Amino acid sequence: MHIEFKNTMCEPDYIEKIGRREDSSMYFHHPGPPRYFVGYGQHPPKVQWPNGRLVAVNIVVCYEEGSEYSVLDGDSYCDGWGEYPLSAPAGIRDLGTETHFEYGSRVGIWRIARILDRYGVQATISATAEALARNREFTAYLRESGHEVLGHGLRWTEQWTLTREEEQDRLHRAVALFSDLLGVRPIGWNSRSYPSVNTRELLMEEGGFLYDSDPCNDDIPYFVPTPQGRLLIVPYSKTLNDSRYLISPGYVTPEDFVQNVASYLDFLVRECTEDQCGRMMTIALHARWTGQPNRASALEGILRTVQSRPEAMFMRRNDIARYWMSRYPVGTKEVVAENGIQEGPPA
Repeated sequence: MHIEFKNTMCEPDYIEKIGRREDSSMYFHHPGPPRYFVGYGQHPPKVQWPNGRLVAVNIVVCYEEGSEYSVLDGDSYCDGWGEYPLSAPAGIRDLGTETHFEYGSRVGIWRIARILDRYGVQATISATAEALARNREFTAYLRESGHEVLGHGLRWTEQWTLTREEEQDRLHRAVALFSDLLGVRPIGWNSRSYPSVNTRELLMEEGGFLYDSDPCNDDIPYFVPTPQGRLLIVPYSKTLNDSRYLISPGYVTPEDFVQNVASYLDFLVRECTEDQCGRMMTIALHARWTGQPNRASALEGILRTVQSRPEAMFMRRNDIARYWMSRYPVGTKEVVAENGIQEGPPA
């Protein structure tokens, strides 16, 4: 026996019949954005980046120090160190973790900044507003550096732990604090770990956001519909991420990270050369982890690897978003149609 799967939250392309179950109601009435399983399909649009480049490489530096969970800030527990599976009991200050995060703000972020400046690379700094408020010297540097600031929350806390009203309030306060600190507001957003079911709608209600980088489901941007209008998704990726130093199997040495990036880029260049469809890749770093001297050497190796490939170029996420919208303002569904394909994420 079967029933028609009529979840209106879902993309029409993949609405299909499923086996009847007594608890089939569980598939209905869940809030949040729909899921898109089809995307561009087997024929992605034949797009290129500026100057005919095939791969847009985005460096994301996560700056969260001073905004993590901390009993000093009224939380019931402290964030974990990350390097070791140790944490203080609830209600107890974790001085080890506190100083580990402080290394990122005192030393690590400046080491990363010097390397980026030395190689002439402008990055996307995924920062929380309160982390920037606690390091005004770094905030002053950002105002003059040319790096983009991507909204990463008021604090480094999970959106999905909040009510809709709480999340809306924190989003509004974050935008106001970013604006006060930087003189400009962020036009993109990326949540800690993953967003809540309300995040995308709240971004649209707040207004002023050009793109969302919470999804990790594509290699190129695409538009999604929302009740307030369409929104551009500039996909994120956690594949090339220095958090892999902390997990097993993961990166044992800095050379592992460099080699992983090189393999990723080599494959994309071959693929893009064959089908003439440009793609993007995201490399994510954290001040307290890649800011360590040995791991900072990996960043140097990564920058040299990318700059050695004429098919690739570094772009900030706001540059990627603006370029995409200037080239394809009608929306990705129409872009795909122009290339002879009739399916893709709706505009």
